[in-house]
Amino acid sequence: MAIDYGSPRREAAGPHRVPAVLRAPLEGRTWREFLYLLTGLPIATAAFCYAVTMTALGVGLLVTFLGVPVLAATLAGARGLGVLERVRARSLLRLEVAEPEPVRPRGGKSGPMAWVGALLKSGTSWRHLLYAVLHFPWAIVTFVVSLVLMTVSWSLLLYPLWQWTLPTYGDQPGMQLYGDSDGYAFYVDSPFEIGVASGFGLVLVLITPWIVRGLAQMDRLLVSGLLGPSRLAARMWELEADRGVVVDTAAADLRRIERDLHDGAQARLVALAMDLGLAKEKLERDPEAAARMVDEAHGEVKLALQELRDLARGIHPAILTDRGLGPALSALAARCTVPVKVSVDLPARPAPAIEGIAYFTVSELLQNISKHSRAHTARVDVWRSANRLMLQVSDDGHGGASTANGTGLAGLAERLGSVDGLLLVDSPAGGPTTVTAELPWRATKA
Repeated sequence: MAIDYGSPRREAAGPHRVPAVLRAPLEGRTWREFLYLLTGLPIATAAFCYAVTMTALGVGLLVTFLGVPVLAATLAGARGLGVLERVRARSLLRLEVAEPEPVRPRGGKSGPMAWVGALLKSGTSWRHLLYAVLHFPWAIVTFVVSLVLMTVSWSLLLYPLWQWTLPTYGDQPGMQLYGDSDGYAFYVDSPFEIGVASGFGLVLVLITPWIVRGLAQMDRLLVSGLLGPSRLAARMWELEADRGVVVDTAAADLRRIERDLHDGAQARLVALAMDLGLAKEKLERDPEAAARMVDEAHGEVKLALQELRDLARGIHPAILTDRGLGPALSALAARCTVPVKVSVDLPARPAPAIEGIAYFTVSELLQNISKHSRAHTARVDVWRSANRLMLQVSDDGHGGASTANGTGLAGLAERLGSVDGLLLVDSPAGGPTTVTAELPWRATKA
């Protein structure tokens, strides 16, 4: 199951008639990122001073026992500053960064020294301290560049509106561009010069948002790279989530099998036993009635056997084990209410577990087509691409399928994610619908 631990939130955006280059100076994103760069310098200054001072103090005290807890406290404070930076990035940069892995003493130990040791061994804590050191020089650059560009560009653009204040209150005809010790000075005061200055300001106003966004993008990389969870921790959480999905899926399947046995074959066999008991009692008194009851019981036995076969097919079809994915999917398509064309192009059989997941994925997708799509035809394609097993189920129905929460496709996506698979749904309103599934290719062991 893929989890994104450091990605910008996408804002809803409709079609725009105004080009992006003209919208950018007035968009909220530009001013949020500019505010982020402005507020970054004072925070980075405080974080840098704290990190350098406390680290130097801790290292200097390492000759005594006090150095170790001081360094641990330094790392704990750096993690606290990381919380503030993630909040700023979330609110101003719209950057979602997951909380890093918590500090946990190993071996179930507890106590102050256990926590000190856990902090000192935590790579995440050291990355937070590194961020406090590296962000300071970058914050100086971004603060100066963004502030100067914003101030100069808007001042020049609006120069025709405030130029009159210079001769009125500044005792000079206009904005001074040059002056020397001999008394020569060049002022922007004629209508032409004012227009040129304003035009140059317009160019800067149009360019500045993209420079600000580029600077902010570097901040995004710093925050997501140093203040988020490590790749190892992210993968561990992902595997834990996948394990939970697998456990829930297995429990749901067991409950389904138990319910089907209890409500179906078991109930039918109990009724069959009662009927045979009554037939045995009537065998001597009324042989004809007993024969009819035995005949009815024979029909019940056939129905019970059919239900057991269907149940066994739902657990793992025999044709899949004996003949592979191609014949199994063809048999599955034959039971669909919509004509289905099946194409399977595999160089070899995948591992039984992957084969089973592929079979039940196609089975559920074909059931959705039968129940909801109102399609006339459908198609199933299976092939191998590099180290992935690809499944594609398409139909010409009315579309509108979605993996939104609460739907069968959402549960199917979770099942595929539990084995590093992926489910992609392309189903615009009005159709057609194409569902593509990817599974890892694992060959059958010899």
